[in-house]
Formats: sequence, structure tokens, C-alpha cells
Amino acid sequence: MNAKMPNTSECRAHLIVPGDPDTLTGGSIYDRLMAVQLRKLGWDVTVTGLEGRFPDADRTAVRAVQNCLSSIADGSLVVVDGLALGAVPELAAQHACRLKLIGLVHHPLGDETGLSDDRQQAYHVREVAALSVTRGIVVTSGFTARRLCQLGVDAQCIRVAIPSVDPAPLATGCNGAGRHMLCVATVTPRKRHDVLLRALGRLRQADWTLTCIGDIERSKTWSRKIFEILKEEGIAEKVNFRGGLSDRDLSMAYDGADLFVLASEYEGYGMVLTEALARGLPVVATTGGAIAETVPSRAGVLVPPGDSAALSEALSGLLGDAVRFEEVKAGAVAVRGGLQNWASAGKTFDRYLREFCSS
Repeated sequence: MNAKMPNTSECRAHLIVPGDPDTLTGGSIYDRLMAVQLRKLGWDVTVTGLEGRFPDADRTAVRAVQNCLSSIADGSLVVVDGLALGAVPELAAQHACRLKLIGLVHHPLGDETGLSDDRQQAYHVREVAALSVTRGIVVTSGFTARRLCQLGVDAQCIRVAIPSVDPAPLATGCNGAGRHMLCVATVTPRKRHDVLLRALGRLRQADWTLTCIGDIERSKTWSRKIFEILKEEGIAEKVNFRGGLSDRDLSMAYDGADLFVLASEYEGYGMVLTEALARGLPVVATTGGAIAETVPSRAGVLVPPGDSAALSEALSGLLGDAVRFEEVKAGAVAVRGGLQNWASAGKTFDRYLREFCSS
């Protein structure tokens, strides 16, 4: 690529995201915080949220993307979240000749949990087609970069800008008997709350409590199933689903936790895991997707996704063994000091955008 960098007056970018830019999901938070950091570095960033359904784009979504892209001046740098970009490869191709399109991929659309083989393949084909017309692609983990290459995306076009976390105080814990666990995840199939509750059902006699934070309205059918499992396992009095929380209340929830748990089938990175590590919380999670690269072995215990028995055993090993718990907690505290902050992540993103803009 051309080494020439755009000057300050040329540092303008459009960031296009599906839905409300203020949604409390990992992808939306990443997009939003990167926009904040780019502005601090001198960029003029316009963030646009798109109406409609993604990634199965309905008429409203297609119209929103078309209207948004058509309104942007020729030659502009436009970063499009992959959840929207992969849904409209035809529109990406239509506008790629006049806009500097950049794809921002959190994880491949076809890797979502619960898809039929045909639907998964259709997602992969559409996403690869959309990404193939971009100037470049930014992904949030090395795992996602490798996964896109497996799907046929040119490795030379991909850059990795991992999520980050700002410094936070060490969690004080519940300061009571037993251990208080925290799970931060939208209640959707990929997050596998069902596996978590089945695992905890095996430990119903142990001294623990769990708070689950995350939107329970996004997949109402799934949420109903989760609450049915909660009752079936006889642990309703030990588990509290609080829905989405403000930043302040979420911070308080982290502070009051002793242990962080995430049963996800797959994560493109897992920002909540670094949020937990930033507070020195030991982690019990799965190896799904990029999680094994996000959580160092000394800071947590990882098990195969979808295995409630293995998850139960991992939790039991920390809940019932104070020495082992303190060992993993010490590992989390040690890892905490080496976590990258958002300012550093923003500089990485800035460098990639300048590189793509100059090509």
C-alpha cells in the first residue's frame, strides 16, 4: 500500500452500524468506543445507526443502507459494521467504486449459533462477497482473522484491532459466605445460558449465587426457555436475571462479584472477559471461538462449549477449593496489569484507517 498518510483535514470517516449505536452489546460498545478514540486522535467521525433487521436484511434495512451510502460524498472513508455489510453485498459492490469502504468484522455471520447448514453457507457467501469489494477489513481478534481466511477472504486485506479495557479497581467481592458469580451476556442462544444453568443445577447444594446481566428481550422465545430451565433445575432462588444495566450499575455488579462465568458457544473476542480480568476476577468459560486467546490459562478455567458437565466440574473446582480459587484469582490479578487500554486500541485503529485511506 502507498505509504502516504492523509493529512489532518482529510481525517473524516463515517461509521455505519446496524440498529441503535447505543445498544449494550459487545460489538456496539466496540464500535462506539473506537469512534470516541478516533475523535480524540483528530478524526471527524459520523456514526449512523441503521433501521431494519440484520443480517437477514428486510426492506427497511436495505432501504436504510441504500439511503445512507447514497448520501455520503464520493471518496469518503466509510467503515461498515459486518453485521450490516454482510447483509447487503449488492449495495456494497454498487458503492465500492466511489467510496472507500472498510469492513469491521466482530465474527463471521455464518458462525452464529443455531443456523441450518444452508443458512450458514448463505451467510458466508454473502459476507465474503461484501468484504471482497472493500479497501480493507478490520477484525477484533486473530481468531476471526484466521476464520475469514478459511472462508476465502484475502489475508492481505485483514488487520487486527483487538478490543481493550480501561483500568478498573480490583473487585471487592460479595464479602459474605459463599461465592457470588457474575455472567454478562445477552440472553440469546449463542451465549448458552441453558448450559450454564444445567451446570449449576448439579451444584445446587453448594454455597453460591449468580447474577446474570444482559438483554432478555432480544430473543423472547429463548428467554422463556431459559427461565423454564431455571425452575427445572431448582436454582431460581440462587440466580438473578437483571437485564441490561447502566455503566454505573454494571461496574457495581463487577465489583460485587467473586467469579466471572461465561458459557458462550462462540465469541469473536469476548469483551466482558477482559472487563472481568481488569477487576482481577477469575474466569470460568468455554473455549468457543476466540475465548482461549482472550483468557490466559493462569487467569481462568476453560472447558469445551456445550458441555454442562465439564462446566459444572470447573465451577465446582473453584467453588469448593479455596486454594485453587486463590491461585486462579492471583493469575487474573497478574494478567490485569498487562491489558491494553482503549487509547492504545484507538491508535491501532487509526493507523489501519490511514493505511486503507492511502491505498
